[in-house]
Amino acid sequence: MCELFGVSADWTIPVNDYLNTFFKHSVEHHNGWGLALLDDGLVSIEKEPVRAVDSRYLKNRLTGKVVTSRCMAHIRKATIGDVSFSNTHPFVLNDSSGRKWVLVHNGTIFESDRLNKYLYVQQGTTDSERILYYVVDRINDLIKNDADDKAKFALISRIVREITPGNKVNFLLYDGDYFYIHKNEPGTMYRLIRPGIAVFSTHPLDDQKWEEFPQNQLIVYKNGDIVYEDKPHVNTYIHDEEKMRFLYLDHSML
Repeated sequence: MCELFGVSADWTIPVNDYLNTFFKHSVEHHNGWGLALLDDGLVSIEKEPVRAVDSRYLKNRLTGKVVTSRCMAHIRKATIGDVSFSNTHPFVLNDSSGRKWVLVHNGTIFESDRLNKYLYVQQGTTDSERILYYVVDRINDLIKNDADDKAKFALISRIVREITPGNKVNFLLYDGDYFYIHKNEPGTMYRLIRPGIAVFSTHPLDDQKWEEFPQNQLIVYKNGDIVYEDKPHVNTYIHDEEKMRFLYLDHSML
């Protein structure tokens, strides 16, 4: 599976050490890397469909100081979709107001009728990109009704509950103001919390006091602080090797 990394902070912090450790995990996650810097209302995406430790561009990029208050990163181990730029995270999509939504996902959608229609409009072929299309479609309906942030949080919570049964759905989602974080497989997301700073990663990245991210619960952050917590749902994902084997066979057209 893939790995995720993210930062939500009230001020800029250096993240080179985190990123260097994170991207070293690409030895086992070799199907692409991506980095999104999300400061000052801007979205800067850098990504390649190559193994991060083999990327000359990334190596040179990380020799310079990377300082940010909001970012996310991804290393990919493909389950659905070929190895290509269009299937490399992060994914970005504008809603009808022009707001950019950015997603990185670690998981697998085995079945979800709600996502199938996006097979014909997405740029790549991943289930992750389809999740973002579905989110933005639903957000566009809210925009028509001038809904507030509370309604937006509740909508993302409903979407999580809709798509998690039987599926692994770990993600970091950013809408220009808020970070939405969720995981539903035990032991697959951790957080490091300090005043005004929240760091998220699939695995702890140093010897500081990381804690496992709450299970089956959407939590929304702004500037390193929690602004919304949904009640936990019951859709825990349990890895099933047989289901994964059939998924690989299906997508390799065997």
